Amino acid sequence: MDNTDLLPIGEIASRAGLAPSALRYYERRGLISAVRTSGGQRRYPRNMLRRLAFIRAAQNVGLSLQEISTALGTLPAQRTPTTADWARLSRSWRNRLDEQIAGLTALRDGLTSCIGCGCLSLRRCRLSNPNDKAASYGAGARYLPHALRRSIDAESGQQRSRNARSSTNGLA
Repeated sequence: MDNTDLLPIGEIASRAGLAPSALRYYERRGLISAVRTSGGQRRYPRNMLRRLAFIRAAQNVGLSLQEISTALGTLPAQRTPTTADWARLSRSWRNRLDEQIAGLTALRDGLTSCIGCGCLSLRRCRLSNPNDKAASYGAGARYLPHALRRSIDAESGQQRSRNARSSTNGLA
């Protein structure tokens, strides 16, 4: 590989809109790779910019880093991924995006009367949640549509979907 195709960590981080620490983290997770100079500095192939853009897009859709790793594992190692490669991967996101859109629409339509938290602070909640029955479903916004419920991964600081399903009360 030609040295002109290798970018230092600061340049690739700047171009990707990420912190250098994120690049090092992604490298530890096997999502991207770098080569080392004789002085031990990281140099990233220019095509890592596409992988980083893919990672950011996938995270915005709500994919976990494990799901992203699995998806990236299907890409060819011997060549830069093509538009067709990216299209194949992104097709699987359509259902997830449709669920999120439906969840956001339900949240928007119910926002004036209830935010799905399970509290008793609004009159509407007293009707939807008498005697705080939502408390038995666990912590958090139990009536918030499933596609919109995210928690923060303690290790990575990234959002991830919760496994629990929401109860139905018109918002789910």
